[in-house]
Amino acid sequence: MPKLFAVALALSAPIVIGAAVPTDSVPVYTLGMRDPAHQLFDVALDVTARGQDFTLVMPVWTPGYYQRMDYADKVRGFAVTDVGGRPVSWRRDGSRWHIAAPSGTRLRVHYQVLADRDFVAANFLDANKGYVSPAGVFAYPEGRLHAPVELRIVPQPGWTVATGLAPLGKAANVWRAPDFDILYDSPILIGKLERLPSFRIRGVPHHVIGTGFGTIDRPQLVSDLEKIVTAAVEMMGDIPYRDYSFIGIGPTQGGIEHLNSTSFGFGRQDNRTPAGRLRLDAFLAHEYFHHFNVKRIRPIELGPFDYGRENRTRQLWVSEGLTVYYENILLRRAGLIDTSAFLDDLSGNLRAYENAPGHRYQSLAQASYETWEDGPFGRKDDDFNKTISYYDKGPVVGFMLDLAIRHATANRRSLDDVMRALYRDYYQRLGRGFTEREFRATCEAIAGTSLADLFAYVDTTADPDYARYFGYAGLAVDMRPHALPGGWLGIALDSAQPGRIADVEWDSPAWKAGVRRGDLVLRSDLAKIAPLLPDEAQGRPVALTIGHQGAERRVDLTLDTKRERRFTLTPMPHADALQRRILASF
Repeated sequence: MPKLFAVALALSAPIVIGAAVPTDSVPVYTLGMRDPAHQLFDVALDVTARGQDFTLVMPVWTPGYYQRMDYADKVRGFAVTDVGGRPVSWRRDGSRWHIAAPSGTRLRVHYQVLADRDFVAANFLDANKGYVSPAGVFAYPEGRLHAPVELRIVPQPGWTVATGLAPLGKAANVWRAPDFDILYDSPILIGKLERLPSFRIRGVPHHVIGTGFGTIDRPQLVSDLEKIVTAAVEMMGDIPYRDYSFIGIGPTQGGIEHLNSTSFGFGRQDNRTPAGRLRLDAFLAHEYFHHFNVKRIRPIELGPFDYGRENRTRQLWVSEGLTVYYENILLRRAGLIDTSAFLDDLSGNLRAYENAPGHRYQSLAQASYETWEDGPFGRKDDDFNKTISYYDKGPVVGFMLDLAIRHATANRRSLDDVMRALYRDYYQRLGRGFTEREFRATCEAIAGTSLADLFAYVDTTADPDYARYFGYAGLAVDMRPHALPGGWLGIALDSAQPGRIADVEWDSPAWKAGVRRGDLVLRSDLAKIAPLLPDEAQGRPVALTIGHQGAERRVDLTLDTKRERRFTLTPMPHADALQRRILASF
């Protein structure tokens, strides 16, 4: 677990930084951006070689985004000189650069990073902003991950810098990290940034800064964030940082959590409508709560990190799924949603999980472990998707776990107690993550009873006993199949490629007729083609001419009725006193 350190939002005027002077212990990086039009960051590293084989390593992933990024592929123009400017030879092996320099040689390494992907786990530079995901820019000296790091930034004229890194004294645009874990955990946004009003919780400042806020209602955003942070701090009883920054990187997708900040894209989000406000608040509550659950309360596999390979764990459902659950818990406690909206959101998770075929094939633990291949939301490109998302099943199991603990303790204990115990026992006392056995033991100790039946839903694809667990809060769950209006075909066309099939729903009429993703609809006796056709009569025969790998075939099918289970959660009319107390406690 990276140690705590003083943090501050850096918002400072740009200056020109001269060549750094390397020392034996502190690698010094200088980041420039001379020509944003070509989307290239300039990196200079001043460092002293150690050992017989001095090697620089670029991480293949960044914590918080469990996919390989292979950042080394974006490196251009790699060159090494000694302190006198004489070239030093090197060779590359994948994401590693072996530099032929005797131990003690002072080196300057130059390279550029192509920053052409506007995404929170990637690097981006254009005329409007620069965004740095540090694991993808700063190659580290092998064997020195725990060494202090110094970073100097030379912004474009008129640009300022936002990051959670600690400034190095009063120097402008110079930062110090105690080690590379902290450097990689501190994204950097550079540009003509907008700073919204800060707020304090228990005296600790929280900043909101970024670019591309667009039409977002700024006062509403800050007010909602203050309520969300307050709810989380009251639940956990601690603030483990001295400063926190919400860093908005503009109209892009995704968000990644960090020890004292989160970087997030706005996408098309807008908080001026009730639905838009709820989406943005839930998104930011999720990323904020991650500084507790993932950055500090974490599976043991998630730190210290191996940046050269995938870091797998069977417990991402705890890290991500329980955070989805708590994003809505925080909104409820912050007074931003009511109990009905809280239950509606859980019903949506249930529908997404249960109405997809993957729930018969992949367990929650498997989805956690296999996310590196499947992606965080399960595989989407298979004809028949046999995967699930821990973002869907995880919060449902989290809710059932919470209900089981509340029921077993007559509502005196809850999942909140589990989170606080994990935080206290493993993060604060032991400075490490927890094992699967330790997570379950903590839950059962809080509940005062075995939870074997519930944990079976983590390791198997067995159908959860929803009626039992939701019944603990006096909730009924509607699991009946409901007929959807219109005729069901099951084909979705690609809007960018006329006639090409983008998706075929499993077990739909089109699926049963052998139609698959990537096929072409060459001819049809339908006026339009869509998964559901409200204007078409059910039972109508349909003839399609399908193109597949240059061949044509006729497909005859019949529009059917699509049935879906809604999984609506509603309070029972005759709940007992304990059930009512449990439901009222959310």
